[in-house]
Amino acid sequence: MSDFTHIDDKGRVRMVDVTEKDQTVRVAVAHAKISMNKDTFEKIQNRDVKKGNVLETARIAGIMAAKKTHDLIPMCHPLNITHAQVDFFPDQASYDIRIQSEVRLVGQTGVEMEALTAVSAAALTIYDMCKSYDRGMAISDIYLLEKSGGKSGTYKWES
Repeated sequence: MSDFTHIDDKGRVRMVDVTEKDQTVRVAVAHAKISMNKDTFEKIQNRDVKKGNVLETARIAGIMAAKKTHDLIPMCHPLNITHAQVDFFPDQASYDIRIQSEVRLVGQTGVEMEALTAVSAAALTIYDMCKSYDRGMAISDIYLLEKSGGKSGTYKWES
């Protein structure tokens, strides 16, 4: 592997060749936030949304999105994910729901994009299920909290 790039020497796009990279345990944790009005927040917390259980549906969407990231993001490798988790942390004071995902595998490339895709899809699912109550919901603060494994080692978000 001579260059770690998505562009070849003729300027053409390509998938990075990870053939020669070592297989290591790779973990990524991502964060997102969705803000809403009080009424919508309470409907979600009380499981009173007419479309069903919002957070469990969003959890499933996030996990499915992590598994399908290579179908959504050009040049992402299809990965054999061994663990994907999506959790929600509602904040009653601000009517926000923090979303956190963790994705793990043993492989030759990282899972940062999968973790970021998971929280994004979960947030979008919450929006979709609640938009009839609150079109002003805002999705924000999507970022990588931490990652480990591979040649580049460990990264931790510093706010």
